[in-house]
Amino acid sequence: MNAAVPVIDLGSSDACETRAAVDAACREWGFFQVVGHGVDPDLLDALRTQMYVFFAQPRGVKCSVARSERNPWGYYDRELTKNTRDWKEIYDFAAMPAGQSAPRWPSAPHGFRATMIDYYHACEGVAMRLLHLVAANLGMPSDALDQHFVGDHSSFARLNHYPICANPERPDGLTTPGKGHMGVNYHTDAGALTVLLQDERGLEVFRDGRWTIVEPIPEALVINIGDIVQVWSNDRYVAPLHRVLVNSNADRFSAVFFLCPSYATTYAPLPSVIDAQHPARYRPINWGEFYSMRTLGDYADHGEEIQISQFRIGGHAA
Repeated sequence: MNAAVPVIDLGSSDACETRAAVDAACREWGFFQVVGHGVDPDLLDALRTQMYVFFAQPRGVKCSVARSERNPWGYYDRELTKNTRDWKEIYDFAAMPAGQSAPRWPSAPHGFRATMIDYYHACEGVAMRLLHLVAANLGMPSDALDQHFVGDHSSFARLNHYPICANPERPDGLTTPGKGHMGVNYHTDAGALTVLLQDERGLEVFRDGRWTIVEPIPEALVINIGDIVQVWSNDRYVAPLHRVLVNSNADRFSAVFFLCPSYATTYAPLPSVIDAQHPARYRPINWGEFYSMRTLGDYADHGEEIQISQFRIGGHAA
């Protein structure tokens, strides 16, 4: 029987135990679920209701707030992952976009904008709390990374709808779909931390050579580390490969927050994880340049997606 993705109670009174649990989950999985996170259940219910109503609207209505290469905010249904078309439609937004076009908010449903902004800030709070634990576990002051996530940081949120699919696929190993479809092909997240609210089964993480389902837990939030944390940790924490399945008899929805730094941020292994026996495995990476190249592949097949592996020093492997 496969091991299960760890579940961590952020409401625990034992701070040391919580910090150790986060460290173990980051080292062993890169994925974990959190309960006791403090996000109001009424807000999560409102978020779900608004999401369902938005995606139930006619495509023409949703396309009135469609995103583009010039404005990354809004509705889209032709995204690619690993140069493979995703079986999904999305809506992207941010509370305070960093140096970009303003979000495109739909006129309906009523209260949509206020609910989404409240959800964004709630997830931002959870993500920053976890970032403090990550920094401390890597030997830095807990607030050492905060400077990259104030002011013009590039964090954003996304609503996902995975419609019923007549030809779903579940490839073994790290292969792309054949003639069938997947919600999202396997990938790692480019940012620092991801916070996800899921409903039904569909999210899987690749570990020990096999795919493991991330079982939905009512009101829990799913957390995974991204490429930036992998670089900061000098590969102590490895960003996990994950994917999303679709099925032939039920729609699936999720809401996700991506904690991302300022575009001016340049990240590299933290000084606390480097010594004579553990030299830096990555050269410095500018987030703005990296992310702009990474997102090109969302709209069209531009060849191989840029990866942090292209910034490795020497023959080091994760």
